[in-house]
Parts: sequence; C-alpha cells; structure tokens
Amino acid sequence: MSTVIEQAVQARLVASAPHMETVPATLRYDRDDPFAVQITFPAPATLEGVEVAWAFSRELLATGVDEPAGVGDVRVRPFGHDRTVMEFHAPEGVAMVHVRTSDVRRFLTRAEALVPAGCEHQFLDLDRDLTDLLRDAC
Repeated sequence: MSTVIEQAVQARLVASAPHMETVPATLRYDRDDPFAVQITFPAPATLEGVEVAWAFSRELLATGVDEPAGVGDVRVRPFGHDRTVMEFHAPEGVAMVHVRTSDVRRFLTRAEALVPAGCEHQFLDLDRDLTDLLRDAC
C-alpha cells in the first residue's frame, strides 16, 4: 500500500478584481508525516514563478471545511454550499483560494483510510527523527 496520497484540485484564486482565475493545485498527505497535509501550486500559478508548497495540519483542514479554523499563516473556512476557502498569509501578502469542499472531503477520506484521525502518533518514527535531529550535533 502506498504511504502517500496526492489529489489534484482546481483552486480559484481570489483577486481584487471580480474575475477569479482557476489554477491547478495538488493536495498531498504522507503517512511519514501523519499530522500534516500539503497543498502545492505550480510555478505558473505563483507570483514568484516557482512552485510553492504550504504545509499545515490535517486537523486544520478537516475542521475548516465545516467551520472557520486557523489563526496563523494558514486559515480555512467554509464558503457557500460547496466551497472551502484557504488563506495563506506570508510577509509578501495574502493569497486566498476557493476549492470544492467535495474534493477536500474526498482527500480527507483517503487520508483517514491511510492513517485514522487520533492514530497519527502510531506512525511516527521517533528513533529516526531523533537520529536526524542529533546527526549534526557532534
């Protein structure tokens, strides 16, 4: 069984103009980092012209599809019938995208099948993490 789930989604970029540009994005979940999810935007969709990835907690995403969640760099909240808003706060500014809630729920269901919520600690490799942390200490 694969330990990584990737799912393509269409993100609608919210801009100051009334037009919302659709950009491709990829949601990713890796069992080796069981508490986190990642969304990646390809280079053509970013101001910098390089691929940009944001990592944040799976719990934040799961909560945010039903009610506003997050107070830091990433915030997620429901919007309308089948949209979820993701806000990404950086020193350069704020990016806001809408994604289909049904796509997010499908992704979360697949991640839940790989690592059930509440069982994430069982998939941590603390010995490896400690070894990596201490590798350069000597």
